[in-house]
Amino acid sequence: MIDTATVQSLLSQSFAHCELDIPQVNSGKVRHWFDLSDDRRLIVTTDRLSAFDRILAVVPYKGQVLNQLSAWWFEQTRDIIDNHLISLPDPNAMLVEKASPFPIEVIVRGYITGVTTTALWYRYQLGERQIYGYSFPDGLRKNQTLPQPIITPTTKGGATGHDERLTCRDVIEKGLLDETTWHRVQQAALELFDRGQNLANQAGLILVDTKYEFGMTADGRILLIDEVHTPDSSRFWKADSYLERFDGGEEPENFDKEFIRLAYVRLGYQGEGEPPLIPDDLWIAASQRYMTIYERLTGKPFIPGDYPVAPRLTENLKKANLL
Repeated sequence: MIDTATVQSLLSQSFAHCELDIPQVNSGKVRHWFDLSDDRRLIVTTDRLSAFDRILAVVPYKGQVLNQLSAWWFEQTRDIIDNHLISLPDPNAMLVEKASPFPIEVIVRGYITGVTTTALWYRYQLGERQIYGYSFPDGLRKNQTLPQPIITPTTKGGATGHDERLTCRDVIEKGLLDETTWHRVQQAALELFDRGQNLANQAGLILVDTKYEFGMTADGRILLIDEVHTPDSSRFWKADSYLERFDGGEEPENFDKEFIRLAYVRLGYQGEGEPPLIPDDLWIAASQRYMTIYERLTGKPFIPGDYPVAPRLTENLKKANLL
């Protein structure tokens, strides 16, 4: 584990932006996509941290954790569905097979929880009982396990710039995916979630919910893309204390970036307007949490890459003949 003083010293050097002499096809909240001259694409993961659909900070080593943890999960799930990973030329970069992303995010939920406007518990506490096309009974409690995992798709951004809720039927009726493709995606998503829960349990964690993204290659193959079971895309709780805390009406011990959302919520912020200033201590804790969850899930020590990231990245890409 990298000590607090080292992480604090790197806050000003966090990897916030990426510029390479390669055509950039997209830039998301955390990642940059670059097209290469063949059927490959380079994805560079920055240290930017997003919540409430906006960038809130840059956190040392966060990008490396997301990149390397996703690669680990891609290898653990390749027997379920093919993915786009080819290699990791740098701790913050992934060489992948090109695939056209589907226009939806596939959210799988095993518990009723969450504080954002698309979360099950947020909608439920507003009095809604028909959510994402599913019927929920009265009397559910926050953080309660669902009888079985459910799929709750959303758009990517939508007309408002925020993720918009969909039902599974909407995906077909709105022409977002054809029925055969959507069936395969749903089947894969549930199998991926089951694998993720099993491996998380072995690490003493509960995989609560997660986001998957899929795409299609030029020759018609469906691939799992983007990231898998990371602290950004997933919610994790500590397994050994979940039942006691749930029975006592306490929040589970989360082990992802949810504690950052909750810190903002305690200050009265839920995504509207200018976010409040947060002390550096929160971002230092976030960095250490990302590294810790990498080690717990993979069973491997986290080996930090050199900072600043940009010159190291350029050098490694040149060694891999990608620049």
